[in-house]
Amino acid sequence: MDVETLLQRLDIGEDQDLEFKSADGGLPKDLWETVSAFANTDGGYIVLGVSESKGKLIISGVSNPNGAQKNFWDIHNNPQKLNAPICSNSDVQVSKVDGHSLITIWVPRAARSQRPVYINNNPMTGTYKRNYEGDYRCTPEEVRQMLRDANDDPQDFQILEGFDLTDLDSETLKSFRQRFSSREPDHHWLGLDDRNLLCRLGGWRRERTTGKEGLTLAGLLMFGSERSIQDALPHYQLDYQERLSDDPETRWTYRLTLDGRWEPNLFNFYYRVYGRLINDLDVPFQLDKDAVRRGETHVHEALREALVNTLIHADHQSTRPIVVIKISDRFLFSNPGRLRIPLQRLYEGGVSDARNPNLQKMFQMLGLGEKAGSGFEKILRAWREQQWLIPFVSEKLDLEVTSVALPMVSLIPEDVERELKEIVGNDYCHLTELDRIVLVLAHRSGEINNMGV
Repeated sequence: MDVETLLQRLDIGEDQDLEFKSADGGLPKDLWETVSAFANTDGGYIVLGVSESKGKLIISGVSNPNGAQKNFWDIHNNPQKLNAPICSNSDVQVSKVDGHSLITIWVPRAARSQRPVYINNNPMTGTYKRNYEGDYRCTPEEVRQMLRDANDDPQDFQILEGFDLTDLDSETLKSFRQRFSSREPDHHWLGLDDRNLLCRLGGWRRERTTGKEGLTLAGLLMFGSERSIQDALPHYQLDYQERLSDDPETRWTYRLTLDGRWEPNLFNFYYRVYGRLINDLDVPFQLDKDAVRRGETHVHEALREALVNTLIHADHQSTRPIVVIKISDRFLFSNPGRLRIPLQRLYEGGVSDARNPNLQKMFQMLGLGEKAGSGFEKILRAWREQQWLIPFVSEKLDLEVTSVALPMVSLIPEDVERELKEIVGNDYCHLTELDRIVLVLAHRSGEINNMGV
């Protein structure tokens, strides 16, 4: 952070990624709580040498910046204080403002394999997170979730003791085979019995070192019966809601959850929900090269990706539910677990770090879900084509939940778009996003009229 930006931020005050601390008496004791919080959240700057007086932030300086830096690195590299060093040499800088020395420390966001970053040798009491301008101690469940994500072994890879093929729903396995056969009628896996098919899919596993074998978490989640799933995962919950009523007193017009009327494994949930997501979807179909209507649009494909991603990227051992909500002007997808890659990389595409790769494989055998990190790109593409507001992904760190909002609200005002369609005619649907924006600007400036452009 340069001096000019720092001075501007002084007037704004602390927020999610900025903390000011006085260092009159040396390094503040709560410095390491903030280091832990920034590392476990989205990173941030700590500026030493700023005090508060009468409700205003003032530059008070660090009297011995060299000594403070040495003290910082001594403690930073002491595993009894900070479990793992998170900063590098270039992350700590000294600057001069009005004759005062300030120390700026950039704390990067820790990779999933590094979290939790904690202090005082105890992850359960020394792990912090950042919420707005405060540092808060993480709950034991939040810490356990970080520890699960830090493990390189897939979460759905574990063998469930005491579970076997009788914990699976035979009708679900039958339906899976039928859909798999429709897509790959000559695939040699179709001739395998259930146990061997599950082995190929990652639903049954044998440990080579110990010889232990059994049903995996992936197998149970994809094909299990309700009682068996809840025996293994007491907090397991799937919740699909449709909120399509204009009546504010109506919480939902349709809901699908665990009610004993169906086997709520992920396979059944996907096929019950996807059909309802795309029902009444008001999107014009595209034509192929022979001018024949395609079976689905890019929006259909995007909703499929969003639903599959919600299921395969969830931390199913969390206490939080998977929630999918259909509203008249948007879709909401929420799953327990934080993003395993930085948010920016998600929007850039090309990177995938599945929490449950065996579940991912099972869906892929049905032609569902992307492995190369292009699934979210397809969602962005579909929304751009419709000129809808960009999909919004957020991590709710207080809940350890990731949410995706897909608004079906046009970037172009409805009345303006209607006029432009009348002017341009059938060619309007073939215009690029940039072309349409140019037309909107021309329309607003009066350079386009009913005679054409």
